[in-house]
Amino acid sequence: MAERSQTLTFDTGLAAEDTRGLRVALSPYLFRGMMVGMAAIAIGLHRTTGSRTLAWRFAKARARTLSKLLGVDVHMRGLEHVAGGGSFVYAPNHQSHLDILSLLGYLPGRTRFAAKRELWRHPVVGGVLDTLGMVPIDRDHPEAAIEHLKRAAADHSSFVIFPEGTRSRTGTLLPFKKGAFVLAIGAQLPVVPVICRGTRRLMPRGSRLAVVPGDVEIVLEAPIPTTGLGYDDRDALAAQVRAAIEKHHTGW
Repeated sequence: MAERSQTLTFDTGLAAEDTRGLRVALSPYLFRGMMVGMAAIAIGLHRTTGSRTLAWRFAKARARTLSKLLGVDVHMRGLEHVAGGGSFVYAPNHQSHLDILSLLGYLPGRTRFAAKRELWRHPVVGGVLDTLGMVPIDRDHPEAAIEHLKRAAADHSSFVIFPEGTRSRTGTLLPFKKGAFVLAIGAQLPVVPVICRGTRRLMPRGSRLAVVPGDVEIVLEAPIPTTGLGYDDRDALAAQVRAAIEKHHTGW
């Protein structure tokens, strides 16, 4: 009986491993398919109803659905820091495409992403970005982005800006670009340091969108106010945000 029990346990373990391997193998197709379908429907909703809010809510819900289908469990920590509501600039570390999926699906309130203006040159990508109210960043003309942020903040929207500017290949926190902090100061919005943990382990850069099921943790630190700060305070603000992220940063 004991031998049969051990055999059943071994067979069950093999079956589970096979299922996990199949899930990982199919995950790039699921990721691409869901993202394309979500984008098409969001654009359709916006064009037929004129409601960007409806399109955004649909995209947020589908981001959660995709996370669950991929076997990714997202755990939020520190939500009490933003429970009072308002508009924020969220400044997360950046290790994986899963950062974007997790933040879109699970950050509270209406959250938009800031992205480099070059992405709008692609008609499909640009259509999606416009539909979801994303903010174009032109490094040569930051004042335009500041005005975008101010107008959107009037609608109680928040923003995600990755201060590293790109995904880390090794998990090491990259140098921060100053643009995120110039924009936050210009719009006089508080900055929330955000730490994404587990995303690189599940979907490292170069994985071709393959996702390993597992846990992701998003940690929100207390907002750092920018009221009264000026352009010359950008370095000090960046250092303060970086120190808050480093307290929790693990590199995986």
